[in-house]
Amino acid sequence: MSLVIEKIGEETWEKLRIAAGVPDTFMTFKVYADENTMRLVEEACKLLDVEPAVVLKQFGEYFFEFCKRSGYDHMLRTLGGNLMEFIENLDALHSYLSLSYQEMNAPSFRVEKNADSSMLLHYYSDRRGLCHIVPGILGAVAMDFFNSEITMEIVSQMEEEERTGKKEHVVFLVTQKPAYSHKRRSRLSAKPQYLSETRKQTKKQLNKLDLERATNKIRNRASGSPVRKNHWETIRGIVTLGKGKLLRGFEPVYPESLWVDIKTFCNSFPFHIVFTKELKVKQTGINIQKVVPGLQTMDIRLDEYFTIVHPEVTFKISSVQKFINSQFVLRTKREMMPESWKHRPMLELRGQMVWMEYLQCMLYLCSPLLRSLHELEERHMHLSDIAFHDVTRDLILLNQQRLAEMELSNQLERKKEELRILSKHLEEEKKKTEALLYAMLPKHVANQLKEGKKVDAGEFKECTILFSDVVTFTSICAQCEPIQIVVMLNTMYLKFDRLTTVHDVYKVETIGDAYMVVGGVPVPVSSHAERVANFSLGMIIAAKGVTNPVTGKPIQIRVGVTTGPVLAGVVGEKMPRYCLFGDTVNTASRMESHGVPNKIHLSPSAFRALKDKNFEIHERGEIEVKGKGKMCTYFLIRNLVASENEILGRPLRESDSGRESLQSLPESKAEYASKKDGGCNIYQDQQPTIAMMYTDKPSVVPENIYTKIKNITGKTRYSESYGSLHSVHSPQQSDDHPQQLSKDHDEQGMGKPSQKNIKSNLCILL
Repeated sequence: MSLVIEKIGEETWEKLRIAAGVPDTFMTFKVYADENTMRLVEEACKLLDVEPAVVLKQFGEYFFEFCKRSGYDHMLRTLGGNLMEFIENLDALHSYLSLSYQEMNAPSFRVEKNADSSMLLHYYSDRRGLCHIVPGILGAVAMDFFNSEITMEIVSQMEEEERTGKKEHVVFLVTQKPAYSHKRRSRLSAKPQYLSETRKQTKKQLNKLDLERATNKIRNRASGSPVRKNHWETIRGIVTLGKGKLLRGFEPVYPESLWVDIKTFCNSFPFHIVFTKELKVKQTGINIQKVVPGLQTMDIRLDEYFTIVHPEVTFKISSVQKFINSQFVLRTKREMMPESWKHRPMLELRGQMVWMEYLQCMLYLCSPLLRSLHELEERHMHLSDIAFHDVTRDLILLNQQRLAEMELSNQLERKKEELRILSKHLEEEKKKTEALLYAMLPKHVANQLKEGKKVDAGEFKECTILFSDVVTFTSICAQCEPIQIVVMLNTMYLKFDRLTTVHDVYKVETIGDAYMVVGGVPVPVSSHAERVANFSLGMIIAAKGVTNPVTGKPIQIRVGVTTGPVLAGVVGEKMPRYCLFGDTVNTASRMESHGVPNKIHLSPSAFRALKDKNFEIHERGEIEVKGKGKMCTYFLIRNLVASENEILGRPLRESDSGRESLQSLPESKAEYASKKDGGCNIYQDQQPTIAMMYTDKPSVVPENIYTKIKNITGKTRYSESYGSLHSVHSPQQSDDHPQQLSKDHDEQGMGKPSQKNIKSNLCILL
């Protein structure tokens, strides 16, 4: 997880995790199945297009760095003075770590040194498919600790028959050479004396080999009967002939006979066993005899009372000799223990095997393998049963404290994970809340309100406003159930809301059947008129896909559009509203109320804004507009260059160029096309929304666009100052009278304006 996030990124890790089907987080002290690792490796190989060996080797290199960062740096450095010693002591390190991580399933290693200084590394593991991690780990160790480069090749890969069970046994050929930096290697190769320096270095290496041979000769001179040497003889013995260099050699001195009696030895080493090649017990410590009374009988077979837990080899002297450099863990057999041990955990012994060539016997120096005081009590043992010189006493006490710290760390890690999940959920809920807030108010306005800032009113010199409503909506409401009205309006508004995304216009408000949209507010754009015009064309097409619950035919809508200046600002503290003020709002409302069903009514200012913009516009002529007098208005027919799919935000099709657009079809043909297609080709909510391209892009709202206005005053709608969607009709021409409705409908069909009034102080942006 950390490797992928650090090297590739968190998004890639999330994709990889989902593809592999693994948990989104991993706890330090929890054991996970190897299937998770293999699935991650498999998906990473697909993603990076590499072999599994490459991924596992990279993981091995990263795992070594991760261990160093986790506090194991000094522990790893002290394992050995060279790579071979380091590998030989890995099993001991794993044995120590198993005290804390009891469920750890670590591999075993065995090293054989060849005559040419190369090594054969034997890797044993019952976790298949992970052997390629080893070259990554050891390569990083060799470079970091011993400043050398190694190459590892797999010589053989088999099932180890000598181990208990079918375990993976991989043999690596390891070759090692000193590592030089790239700069140094380039600098050396460029110098003429590089060859001579290489010869000198080779000579030094040969001299070093001579020193090693001399040291080995001195060590081999040790005999059974020691000879007392004077000072100069000792000096001459450790100086290499002809070299004049003092060697740091050591020649041990042994007594003629063992000055320890048998009783003292068995008491001082209470846990030891001496056995022959045939596994017959010849000698044991006193405390191990207390635990396993059967060992008091000499010449019994050791494998009758113990099994080898680690390394997992068969209990034969040849297998033990092969892993002589490993720590051995033996466990007592329950059926051979006394009756008092029937319900206790079995005793495990951990120690070292030492082969005594002279006696042809194996000495097993061991101690009880106990991780805590609790395990000591479970076996009815005491610290006094362990020798004073045995560090197991201290290890139990120290590990008791470490286990408590690990449990605390584990709890903190679980709490951290819980907080991470809660934080993730909180972030998701925050995004939902922000999305809801941004749907009610412009984003920059909502952000200022969240920060507790005052939102000042601002003037927009030019924008385009659209009003629309459903023809004979009051009559439809009177003849239908409320749920039918809700379904009809919801279907229509979902289509209209989708169009706002296509043309990037702002939905101001919906009240009943009325729908209000503005272009160029709150983010100024120069193409506000074209956007609103295309949006209105899309509304006419989309409305044909909404069925009138009374007649079963498509509904009819009126649309009015105008262009002009407005003043915008936030009004109120509780449930704040983003409001538009100005005569432009009133004019747009008048264009809608004086419009014709299924027509887009344009004011003179909107006509001027759309002139020469590839729109087909017909002049309606001069009409009487309430509160405005006579005005020459226009009807928007269609877009001359944009296809129907572009206007509706649908994917383009090859047939668009040869198909007559519904923008220009007569109403009867358009209705027939709608019925023929089942409404699917007119509008599909399941299709992706594709924004229509315009020559300009919305600009960032400048901070000073809102000029502070100390007093915002205005007249009511009756004095024609500004308007909104809140509307009622005059008593003389109320839509509540059916006979008046039919009259209004006939007049509107003939092109005469309706007498619909609007009553409110502001228009609200949700």
